[in-house]
Amino acid sequence: MLTSRPTGGREVVRLAVVVGALGVVFGDIGTSPIYTLQTVFSPADPHPVPLTTDNVFGVVSLIFWSVTIIVTVTYVLLAMRADNDGEGGIMALITLLRRWSAPRGRRTAGVLAALGIFGAALFFGDSMITPAISVLSAVEGLKVVQPSLEELIVPITAAIIVVLFAVQRRGTAAVGRVFGPVMIAWFVAIAACGVLGIVRYPGILKALSPTYALGFLAGNFGVAFFALAAIVLAVTGAEALYADMGHFGRRSITRGWMLLVFPACVLSYLGQGALILADPASVSSPFFLLVPDWGRWPMVLLATAATVIASQAVITGAFSVAAQAARLGYLPRLRIAHTSASTIGQIYVPWINWLLMISVLTLVFAFRTSAALAFAFGMAVICTITITTLLFFYVARLRWGTPTWLLATGAAVLLLIDGLFVAANLTKLLHGAWLPLLIGLTAFTIMTTWQRGRAIVTAERQRREGSLTEFVAELADGTLPTSTVHGTAVFLNRGAQTAPLALRANVEHNHIRHRHVVIMSIETEPVPRIPAAERATVDALGYTDDGIVHVTVRYGYIETPDVPAALRALHPDQTEGPLDLDHASYFLSKIELRGGPEPTMARWRKRLFIATSHITADAAEHFALPRDRTVIMGSHIDV
Repeated sequence: MLTSRPTGGREVVRLAVVVGALGVVFGDIGTSPIYTLQTVFSPADPHPVPLTTDNVFGVVSLIFWSVTIIVTVTYVLLAMRADNDGEGGIMALITLLRRWSAPRGRRTAGVLAALGIFGAALFFGDSMITPAISVLSAVEGLKVVQPSLEELIVPITAAIIVVLFAVQRRGTAAVGRVFGPVMIAWFVAIAACGVLGIVRYPGILKALSPTYALGFLAGNFGVAFFALAAIVLAVTGAEALYADMGHFGRRSITRGWMLLVFPACVLSYLGQGALILADPASVSSPFFLLVPDWGRWPMVLLATAATVIASQAVITGAFSVAAQAARLGYLPRLRIAHTSASTIGQIYVPWINWLLMISVLTLVFAFRTSAALAFAFGMAVICTITITTLLFFYVARLRWGTPTWLLATGAAVLLLIDGLFVAANLTKLLHGAWLPLLIGLTAFTIMTTWQRGRAIVTAERQRREGSLTEFVAELADGTLPTSTVHGTAVFLNRGAQTAPLALRANVEHNHIRHRHVVIMSIETEPVPRIPAAERATVDALGYTDDGIVHVTVRYGYIETPDVPAALRALHPDQTEGPLDLDHASYFLSKIELRGGPEPTMARWRKRLFIATSHITADAAEHFALPRDRTVIMGSHIDV
């Protein structure tokens, strides 16, 4: 009895984690049945799929096997094994590439990392399209239950989206507790409706055989090829399974997918296919028409709740990607608010939030229907999946030493499937598929331009600041005469090689220095978290009694820097005496950027870099510095 209680407690915890994952991870992919089959047979498609019995069987079979191969095999069984200290997603794969690639393979790893950054950029497009298409598709259920309400679909969708983004600042910690049960109700409901459809036409179960999918592709390739552009919608949200692995763990996500989400989605697709075969007129909205008359209003409400949850998940994902990109040097430092003290990854990034809201509303009013948005959605999804697959196999070769022939075979099969989907979506380029590519290219250009410009500015700062060790030596031998004042001064700097501009200006112009001088560098490591014991490293800079030390503080890319807290954790022996942190002054160097004549970047990229710098978050707030004791000293640099 004594040993059973801990085991039971662990099972309760595991179940709670699975329920939490159901409420966050599977929202996007779990709401795909609302619009996927409807889009495949939509008359608005520039390459419509004829509504025949063979085509219905072929499409349903292709959906089942696409979900099985791309989601279950590529993500659940393979990609989720490539984690960066428990974290997943494209950003995690990029850091693994940097960590594991050999010197001779740096060039290949660099190219693949750039491809990964493009994949992360595409995720921002996904984050804009998902709320628009998901909420639109749910609210479109109104015209099924009450056709007279069709004109209200777009205004109601816009109102829901405005409310959704307006409450982001409050965080998802409070409502997160109900997300899981709502999604469980959702999956049970769509599975039950799917069973009702299968009972009406049991023959649809034959579509589970791969022969129908292969026969559809081989025997009717012209139609099947164009159908792939809509079938890809069935795997939307697959990246979320991988990206959110650090929040819930691989085992919880695998259990949730295999035991509930996958079976429920498959039953829904089979039921919709059965309904279309029994009543071809239902192809206009097979998901909602599959629901009995008495249950359609509740289903519309449940679908709206589920799509809001799906949108919430992808918005939170955009916050996480933006924060990670900023910490790795691909975006400016952004203001980030942590909305939960207990849940990792629940953050709020105001600038990204309002940018997404404006973008989503623009898409809703521009496209007005989920069918029109579907062509744009598919391109964002499949490009991200293809890049993830490619990066995974390269990392697998580096990390596990898997035989090349095995990796080549697996990669060839999966990339061939992904390539077919990409090619099919390219045929929709003029019908909306250009949108996510444009968003992705724009975000990619901003990210790479910021990385390049940041490197230029850093090099110029290093030249101006000069050697830190030489500067400290000049202070020690009296070459730079100064008066010492009581107190502690903390100077934030980019590294241990150069003297902070603010410190140099204080000494050269004011001819004073504090009794205790701490030069602090903040390093963001390509790992999620840094153990407390490995947080700080102290360097006496060659003199153990001058009161000047350099402190390097390391944070993982999902952690929030807190300079005062890091200093309090240091022992007085490390800092050549106790620091007076209650009255310490913090010095920051503010750089004004200007376009210079040097050919460091194209003129338009210089302008983009300078414009992007204006969204940089306040450094004092970002590093948790006390505002009333922070001094900012300015300078300018020509880019």
